[in-house]
Amino acid sequence: MASEESRGLRLEHIGAVLKIVFSRPPANAFEVPMAQALRSALQSASEDPTVRCVWLTGDGRFFSAGQDVSSIGHPPPAMVQQALHEIYNPCVLLLRTMPKPVLAAVNGPAAGMGLGLALAADQRLAARSARFVFGFTAIGLTADCGVSALLPAWVGPSQAIRMAFQEEPLTAEQAEACGLVASVCEDSALEKQAGAWAERLANGPTLALALTKHAFNRSVFPDLERRMEEEALRQATAVDTADAQEGVRAFVEKRRPAFRGA
Repeated sequence: MASEESRGLRLEHIGAVLKIVFSRPPANAFEVPMAQALRSALQSASEDPTVRCVWLTGDGRFFSAGQDVSSIGHPPPAMVQQALHEIYNPCVLLLRTMPKPVLAAVNGPAAGMGLGLALAADQRLAARSARFVFGFTAIGLTADCGVSALLPAWVGPSQAIRMAFQEEPLTAEQAEACGLVASVCEDSALEKQAGAWAERLANGPTLALALTKHAFNRSVFPDLERRMEEEALRQATAVDTADAQEGVRAFVEKRRPAFRGA
């Protein structure tokens, strides 16, 4: 097994499996260099014939809390749109379109962008402590990283609205009941079970799996890239509101935000 560190990621080559571990304590939240490293790792994996399966997971108690809100301040809307277009959206698109299976082992909370990455995988396994959290509206923002398209497709529009409007997370058991995750296991068993699933996928008929993945994408997500560009436009609008500024301040200050609808 070969391993390397890259800006908040740990890349482990286990036979024909590339394991990508989000490793930025305490919550594995992303900042731009980490997202750039992920995009690069996924692009290389997509093109590398020796990689037959990609396995995503997180270090510690979190899968990923998403974007590191404490680092974003009040960015110009154009910068937000550009970052989504050039860095963040390509990560989700690579997961959905690479011609090999992607497994997410969700070891803890997956929120915001972290939720988007989990949703972009082909299959999800969840530890019992996993939580699937919308996260965006809690800080006055709107969905990005494909969440507006992927979440209602996997869990249905009613459940997606509940998660977004009420900010009610899905537990691992609820996610299994609605089909979002394939299986739930005890936290201590996740690594072993995910490793076995990843190995089985890597040893499978990966060309047939790639063709099937392409067919399912055409059926369920035929316009994902366009919809993600629309997300970026909406996020650029949302980030410039007083509510978003209040939401981010409240998050950093660990208090309840006082939204005004403006």
